[in-house]
Amino acid sequence: MNRKFHYAYAIIASCIAITCLPCALVLSCAGIFFTPVSEFFGVPKASFTLYFSILNIMMMLTLPMAGSHLSKLDVRKVLTGATCLSGLGLIGMSQGNSMPWFYVCGAILGVGMAPLIYLAIPTLINAWCVKRVGFFVGLCMAFTGIGGVIFNPVGTALIQSGPEGWRAAYLVFGIIALVGTLPFTLFVVRSKPEDKGLLPYGANEEPEPAVSEEQPDAAAGVPAGVALKTPAFFALAIFCGIITLNQTIYQFLAGYATSFADTLPAIAAASGVVASAAMAGQAIGKVVLGIINDRSVRLGIAFGLACGVAGVLLMWFLPSALAVLLVGAFLFGVVYAMTTVQTPLLVRSVFGSADYTNIYSRISMVGSLMSAVAAVFWSFVIDSPGGFPLMFIGGIVCMAVCLVASFFALGQKGRLG
Repeated sequence: MNRKFHYAYAIIASCIAITCLPCALVLSCAGIFFTPVSEFFGVPKASFTLYFSILNIMMMLTLPMAGSHLSKLDVRKVLTGATCLSGLGLIGMSQGNSMPWFYVCGAILGVGMAPLIYLAIPTLINAWCVKRVGFFVGLCMAFTGIGGVIFNPVGTALIQSGPEGWRAAYLVFGIIALVGTLPFTLFVVRSKPEDKGLLPYGANEEPEPAVSEEQPDAAAGVPAGVALKTPAFFALAIFCGIITLNQTIYQFLAGYATSFADTLPAIAAASGVVASAAMAGQAIGKVVLGIINDRSVRLGIAFGLACGVAGVLLMWFLPSALAVLLVGAFLFGVVYAMTTVQTPLLVRSVFGSADYTNIYSRISMVGSLMSAVAAVFWSFVIDSPGGFPLMFIGGIVCMAVCLVASFFALGQKGRLG
């Protein structure tokens, strides 16, 4: 076997295509359509964005089935079907003429997204790699943010090209998702190294000195039927839900900056830059968290949450200095990254890899459900007398809960045999 190239690198390229194209186009670029589409149809923005809540609910409902299919069927078939649903859902959005039509397309997108955003990357990398798992998961998931950086300007330009430019943007996004991803899911992806007559990446190398007891054996693990009845499972479900709730604060950072329009107009004018700083923190944070988790899962948790708390405190108490505000937003982006990087690595560390997909799909249901309601929750918080300070307090509480839940789950690991 060529020591310079392992087929696992082709799998990683496929994972990047999945996150950078369908995942980013459906999820990271959704916001650019909210205003133009709702204004085109003359409906409240909430009427249109309801499709996004339906999308998240459908992800929640279909995750167990997606997990079961990924663990039993050829991964190529599952991911190809999911990509087709995602691409066709985007194309369907371009043909919408009524709100119910968009709700149906949202449901289709939710079914397609469930295996792609939550399960595909950790499942494939767990199967194909026994070393640098955290780094590869973080690298691949970073492309949901990078894809947003690439395609949001493209979509915005298409939307601004005419009165119905949003139709062209959805159509182009759907075609890109299909043409850019299907060659990988059809011809490159394989379920496991044995399908190519290979060992997993790192399996034929000299073992490194043990640096952490948290790294599981690639073939070991707790069966899903056992795992789902343990306190550790419920602790991880709480972690997944609360870290998702905390992540959603990102959507209100631009509004926080805008709230200083009367007192600090320069800060209000930089609202878009604040959001971009958080997105940059998310992309870089995913890679950094992956690297740290390869050394210690506990350290990864502590690092991510510490960045989040520091970011919240900087934004809350020192908003008048733009540089400090941007640093705070960047640091909050790191804890945002924990949602899709720390959660799967934490599940793998606690329950192992043997039945990982079935366990993680059920834990992810909690996060998907929280995604459907989190924005509404924080909107109520911000509109309350406590306003944005109460939102920041809530974020700190969320991160404290995540610290307790994750460390409790890791502490239960030795009792799961």
